[in-house]
Amino acid sequence: MMEILKLNEISKIYGSKVVYNALKNINITIEKGEFVGIMGPSGSGKTTLLNVISTIDSPTSGEVLLNGKNPYKLKNSDLAIFRRNELGFVFQDFNLLDTLTIKENIVLPLTLEGCKISEMDKKLKNVSKKLGIEEILNKRTFEVSGGQAQRAAIARAIIHSPSLLLADEPTGNLDSKASKDVMDLFKSINKDYEVTTMMVTHDPLAASYCNRVVFIKDGELYNEIHAGESREQFFQKIIDVLSLLGGHHNITKDKF
Repeated sequence: MMEILKLNEISKIYGSKVVYNALKNINITIEKGEFVGIMGPSGSGKTTLLNVISTIDSPTSGEVLLNGKNPYKLKNSDLAIFRRNELGFVFQDFNLLDTLTIKENIVLPLTLEGCKISEMDKKLKNVSKKLGIEEILNKRTFEVSGGQAQRAAIARAIIHSPSLLLADEPTGNLDSKASKDVMDLFKSINKDYEVTTMMVTHDPLAASYCNRVVFIKDGELYNEIHAGESREQFFQKIIDVLSLLGGHHNITKDKF
């Protein structure tokens, strides 16, 4: 299998007088087509890890390799292009621009790349059909539901075919029905289009859609579990690890 992401001995230390070890010697490999969840108690280092991978926050030591390249060795101008081409982002609060229509929000990465209008229209048609949002393309962000807004955000994140899709609590602002719809969507684009995905989540139900879940505690790798045939059994395994980890989690027996 082809390695999309490789983290070698990643550590992140904040402060000088009072030192805080946010990440300690993290080693993770994600291969093409995987759907990996990252879980752990609040303050465990999940967000720091995501920031290091997304090139927002550089590691204190260790190496990040994305498609074999270390983005931290690039110049700032090249890094911006690398981030735009290689990564897609989905956030808890959607991060859509209210001044733009849904269509304009989705094609924003292509606009920044200077893509031809005909190419933009073709990609927009494909992605909006795939995500079932053709009927809302001309609406503004405040005219659509939270679930529709998140679908639009996912469309924007994958329209330029990134190597890695990074999702930060993508169901955090959604009700259980919209959460299930969005996670079904993540699963289908991962499976049908081999969109390699890494998702940080507090929600064990959302995590049960992943191929594997990596658990972090106090900045260190704590455990890793793999999905089997049954998503319900995987959900239970996730609950079991979270109960050992301690801390507050959204542990609910939601319907499958």
